[in-house]
Amino acid sequence: MSKDIGRLLTAMVTPFKADGSVDYKAARELAAMLVADGSDGVVVSGTTGESPSLTDAEKIELVRTVKDAIPGKNVVAGTGSNDTHHSVELSKLAMKAGADALLAVVPYYNKPPQEGMYQHFKAISEVGPTIMYNIQGRTSINMTAATTLRCAELPGIIGVKEASGDLDQIGLVCAGKPDGFLVWSGDDSWTLPVLAVGGYGVICVVSHIAGRSMAKLIAAHSRGDNEVAQDIHHGLLPVIKALMTTAANPVPIKSMLNEMGFRAGPFRLPLVPLTDEQQRSVMKTIRDAGEYITFAKPGVKVA
Repeated sequence: MSKDIGRLLTAMVTPFKADGSVDYKAARELAAMLVADGSDGVVVSGTTGESPSLTDAEKIELVRTVKDAIPGKNVVAGTGSNDTHHSVELSKLAMKAGADALLAVVPYYNKPPQEGMYQHFKAISEVGPTIMYNIQGRTSINMTAATTLRCAELPGIIGVKEASGDLDQIGLVCAGKPDGFLVWSGDDSWTLPVLAVGGYGVICVVSHIAGRSMAKLIAAHSRGDNEVAQDIHHGLLPVIKALMTTAANPVPIKSMLNEMGFRAGPFRLPLVPLTDEQQRSVMKTIRDAGEYITFAKPGVKVA
């Protein structure tokens, strides 16, 4: 199945109030800011949205709230888990709430074989358009290129978010994929390399604060302007490294949103804030990036 979800999708943080409850008003504002700054759509209740700490009811309300906030833009719902039945049922609720597509991670902890991965994604894809998410660093297992391509033949599978860190594998997927199957980079710093081997776009974190820059990178590559694409890639690399290595995602990006004037709020345990030293270091890296940071200030009109 081919469905144009967008080339730049921001994996959105979930704003919380001081008491730890979801701040749905802030979620509306953030989604509007992100699309105003260049995102084609957003992913809610993914890793960056602290999905392990959200209830199913909160995940569905986020889909409903964000979809209402950005009419005409795509909202992808994170519905993955290591329990296929749970993922299927949550996916049904997400589609009913207005999701345009589903994002489902390779099952973690129980370490299924490749056949188990195939059956898992097959079941979810029968609910709605599904993007698979391959990220061995969080799941402990890799979905091979062969399994990815086998899944790509399923009518409900529209693409894969590839964060395996293996460019050879990503290249094999891009070379062998059927028409209409899309490959998004799952690592911000790999966006340009993945595009170069045939990828479609990126499901992104740094686009919270550099959306227009990431959109320009993708557009520049598409028109063959490698000099511009490389310039943006190099300009954002220090920021991406700081956001991804200082602490586990989403702690740095959510902390930076708070620092830069957007009320992203606290974290839910077991995640904890950056130390003061970490906060200063990441913020300095962002300031040093200058024009590459295109953060849209709060106040964007929400539909």
